[in-house]
Amino acid sequence: MLYSKKTPEQKRRDLRAMLVPGAAVQFPGAFNPLSARLIEEKTFDGVYISGAVLANDLGLPDIGMTTLTEVAARGGQIARMTDLPCLIDADTGFGEPMNVARTIQELENAGLAGCHIEDQFNPKRCGHLDGKNMVDLDTAVKRIAAAADARRDENFLIMARTDIRAVEGLDAAINRAKALVDAGADAIFPEAMKSVAEFEAVCKAVNVPVLANMTEFGKSELFTRDALAAAGVAMIIYPVTLLRSAMGAAERVLDAINADGTQEAAVPEMLTRARLYELVDYEAYNQFDTGIFNFQVPGLDIESNSSNL
Repeated sequence: MLYSKKTPEQKRRDLRAMLVPGAAVQFPGAFNPLSARLIEEKTFDGVYISGAVLANDLGLPDIGMTTLTEVAARGGQIARMTDLPCLIDADTGFGEPMNVARTIQELENAGLAGCHIEDQFNPKRCGHLDGKNMVDLDTAVKRIAAAADARRDENFLIMARTDIRAVEGLDAAINRAKALVDAGADAIFPEAMKSVAEFEAVCKAVNVPVLANMTEFGKSELFTRDALAAAGVAMIIYPVTLLRSAMGAAERVLDAINADGTQEAAVPEMLTRARLYELVDYEAYNQFDTGIFNFQVPGLDIESNSSNL
């Protein structure tokens, strides 16, 4: 009820403990706080909060238009709903190294377990689109160094994302990943890998956990958990899967209303009222309310004394 039973500090320790090469822990992407609770109920390992989802939910494209305040606030709303650790997309860090430092502390304050920061120019592009512009190595390193230096909780995870594979190839991605680890990155997110073998090469090249992004309609095939685990991947994210699924369902039911003049045909596919109440823990709130407010003070006649209240 209300908030997670675990503190942000404990969730950060949990995240650190689970990031073992080959573990391939699964972090579906939450598009709102309620979906984070569903992810936990379905016994996944953690929750991912995608920058693309945060932007799209505001009706914006994923090109770096969201602000630190918007991302931290929404990330905190999602993180408070689950005992699972939440990893959030911090895009390019929202500015120069000093801005990156503030980003880390704001995300710590919001209760996130970790974040990743990428090496694109701002405004950025979705990692699986063409035409990306990369910052130079010195700029990328300074971002990660500033992030690592700014954190106050040593267990807050600093993950470095590199998008250079799509621009300069796999060797360049591996070399940059090594430099970002040297700068203080706790984990590496190599974006837009084209094969399991490429993930395996990155995993073998760095001595920190590696993330695999299994987004639909992207550069990477939708590899299985077993295949990625065998390659040495520590974490898998499914960033936009739930948002795409939810919006697809919403579009279909709107089409049904337009076509039939009623939503009746779509009702069997909907979350029931009882299931929704279960997810929001309605009964716990009801019991709390009853236990606190539904009582009478012994010996006090409420009606006869109402004029004195």
